Amino acid sequence: MSDSDLPVLYSLSLSHPGQAAHLMLEHKGIEHRVVDLLPGMHPLLVRARGFGGNTVPALRIGGRRIQGSQAISRALDEIQPEPPLFPADPERRREVEEAEAWGDGVLQAAPRRAARWAAARDRRTRQWIAREEGLPLAPVLAELNVPVARVLARAVGADDAGVRRMLSELPGMLDHVDGLIARGVIGGPERNAADFQILTTVRSLLAMEDLRPFVAGRPCEALARELWPRTVEPFPPALPADWLAAARGRGVSESRPA
Repeated sequence: MSDSDLPVLYSLSLSHPGQAAHLMLEHKGIEHRVVDLLPGMHPLLVRARGFGGNTVPALRIGGRRIQGSQAISRALDEIQPEPPLFPADPERRREVEEAEAWGDGVLQAAPRRAARWAAARDRRTRQWIAREEGLPLAPVLAELNVPVARVLARAVGADDAGVRRMLSELPGMLDHVDGLIARGVIGGPERNAADFQILTTVRSLLAMEDLRPFVAGRPCEALARELWPRTVEPFPPALPADWLAAARGRGVSESRPA
């Protein structure tokens, strides 16, 4: 199969749901190409490629165009059933589907909200992103991209209140991830869609200096590093120290009582 005939996954190089889709394709043994789009321009670029929405990951495979990691996981099981991304047992499948949906709808936003808050406010963060994306003249682009960074932050509720709320909820979210591991919903011998959805987000948290301490030492840390061994590190610190200290203190006293 020539490169032009391969399935194409459109993503962003720093996108954890994009990485989840890439890992699911690898899990299936489906050869594919990954095309990383330009951040900020990706809504227009993905629509220009014939997709109905403006988000990534977006997969073109077998004449189909599929967007979103949940839709991609189901499509991949239809296209190539083995190895499966969902258990055959109905009850176990329900648990995996619920965990995947929670990972997509709740947990996935945590590192994104922190990163976009930082990009909208911190020059060093914008320069780091530009360098990681391989863009030329990173210091110049860091200044030119301020309006785009602010629009992207507003789109995910990455204002002060939204980020502080996310930080206060993060210990409880990670307790839930560890609970899923303890119940065998994720982290078992056979990886499933919820593994890819949730553990890539945990890995992104580990790649952020501000958020790594929330994850360090938890059961989910080792699993996330195993699933996605090499990622971008470290995302520079930018969140206010008092916000982080308050959230971590609340997590110890409320989420993990002695």
